[in-house]
Amino acid sequence: MVKAADRAKNPARSSVWLEKRTARSGGGPAGLDRDRIVAASIRMLDEEGLAKLSMRKLATELGVTAMSLYWYVDTKDDIIEFAMDSVYGEFDLAAIDAARDWQDRIRVLAREYRAMLVRHTWMSPSAGQYLNIGPNAIAVAYKIQQAISDTGLSLDRQPGAMSAVFQFVYGYGTIESQFGRRAAEAGMSQDEFYVDSVKAFRDDPEFSPQIEGMQEILDERASHGSVGAIWDRDFDHALDVLIAGIEVMVAREAEGARRRK
Repeated sequence: MVKAADRAKNPARSSVWLEKRTARSGGGPAGLDRDRIVAASIRMLDEEGLAKLSMRKLATELGVTAMSLYWYVDTKDDIIEFAMDSVYGEFDLAAIDAARDWQDRIRVLAREYRAMLVRHTWMSPSAGQYLNIGPNAIAVAYKIQQAISDTGLSLDRQPGAMSAVFQFVYGYGTIESQFGRRAAEAGMSQDEFYVDSVKAFRDDPEFSPQIEGMQEILDERASHGSVGAIWDRDFDHALDVLIAGIEVMVAREAEGARRRK
């Protein structure tokens, strides 16, 4: 069994996907397998978040003893890694392949990534803690790499373009997901929570000097009728800006190459 203390000694190489797990002798509990454990863990993570996940609670959810889980996983980290890769499997790879050009493929990938982060609020804080080298994550990474490669950018510029788009999506999806979580915890819809929050500081005289120059943009955002419409509009526009920036860089590289001939 891999212990958490052993993983802490070499965190850079610590991943369930890199470890060679010793097969358990005998057989595990009837009706239990890794897929069922992972599915239950995702339900719990979606409902309660990372902090509430434990082997004991997961075993109770599955109707087995905590020790039964160790037939299939060694630590809670194993479960989180398996859960993370499972939700990468939600990406619609066929839709990505069906896109007509690299611009549309980037749009589909970005929207799929954003939707996954919003559906699973625990994914954002998990992303930097694990290597994300499971088969589904690798499949998505390959699609991203292909789309960026097809832009025509030189190899040394491709990582920057990839970061510009998908770090933006990570940040946007994280804020959107956490806003939704906060609204739910307050027992309010996102629209109610947004209106209440903005009204709270707009009505406070102490904030008047700070928001004086923001009135126009606040009024504009309030005119869209729903927070969801704001999220979608701003995301699509920002994505268009980033794609346009890549197109400009591609054109600059092409012009530079032409002049050097």
